[in-house]
Amino acid sequence: MEKQNTLLDAYKNAKYRVTGHGKRDVSVLLDSLSNQTGQEESDMYGSGHIIDSFQEKIAAYLGKESAVFFPSGTMAQQIAMRIWCDEKGIQKVAYHPLCHLEIHEEDGLKELHHIEPVLLSDPNKIIKMDDVVNMKEDVSCLLLELPQREIGGQLPTFEELQGISDYCREKGIKLHLDGARLFEILPFYEKTAAEVCALFDSVYVSFYKGIGGVAGAILAGPKDFAEKSKVWKRRHGGDLISLYPYILSADFYFDQRVGKMEEYYKGAKELAALYNECEGVCTLPITPVSNMFHVHIQAPKHEMECILADTYGESGVGLTGHLRENGENRCFFEVSLGDNYLEVPNNDLKKTFTLLNKKLKTRTLV
Repeated sequence: MEKQNTLLDAYKNAKYRVTGHGKRDVSVLLDSLSNQTGQEESDMYGSGHIIDSFQEKIAAYLGKESAVFFPSGTMAQQIAMRIWCDEKGIQKVAYHPLCHLEIHEEDGLKELHHIEPVLLSDPNKIIKMDDVVNMKEDVSCLLLELPQREIGGQLPTFEELQGISDYCREKGIKLHLDGARLFEILPFYEKTAAEVCALFDSVYVSFYKGIGGVAGAILAGPKDFAEKSKVWKRRHGGDLISLYPYILSADFYFDQRVGKMEEYYKGAKELAALYNECEGVCTLPITPVSNMFHVHIQAPKHEMECILADTYGESGVGLTGHLRENGENRCFFEVSLGDNYLEVPNNDLKKTFTLLNKKLKTRTLV
């Protein structure tokens, strides 16, 4: 029996794919090594020219005194919370109910560091000034994720951020930025990374999301904070004998893509407008504030998988390979734009949405 084609198969087989930077295969590493001579000396247990120079480069970009490279953001952020809690002597931190530390890390913060989270705001809303001011418990640190991925990448205004930052400093609460997608929000705020990071005591950024490197993260802040983070990195087993494959790819793709965030952001707004013209489809936010957003569809997941797969087969353009249920007759998926979107011919993209909208309208008439 012939195997039924799945949505992911159809997406992978499409001539063009609108999301991401391309396949995450070994070529991601090979391309990043193309400008190396092979004579560069490896970093060793967190020291050496390769790691030192990259840390200094990103610290300057973020406007922070010091920065430390980590193999993962999960490790970096738990350590940041531990340092701030130890400093103040209160084992509590505040963050959004859909924060990465709360829903994707198997309770690592609680089990490894015995730190209690205080959840702020409604899960479907971003943290605002009132949430912080009305917090009942004393905490060592407030973590803000910009953008808030699990609710479509929503953002507070810069003025709201400034107010929260001022309040936290007045009350002696450290403010930490989960900036996994920091680079992607700079066009919306029309600010430099250093201007945004100036509002925060510590900052984490990722090098495999919008940047598209192999893996890795930076944790940045004051020098004494960075030095403490190095000790905790060793305790966590994060000081691999060599991190250079991650560092070299992070550096290579940072230089290649950080300047394209404006293009990705513009593309997200264009693409969201096309989705919002389709029957029973709406994006969250309606107008994206970064290169990412969510697409919500008033149709069952299994039915939409067939509609999308057929659309890709006819147009040659893949929109997504994954759908998630959102109730009995609704589904949604996440969009994150990168280099792939810039390569899709405009006529092919419009043809895809014409076909999709026609299929969705036909479905509602049945």
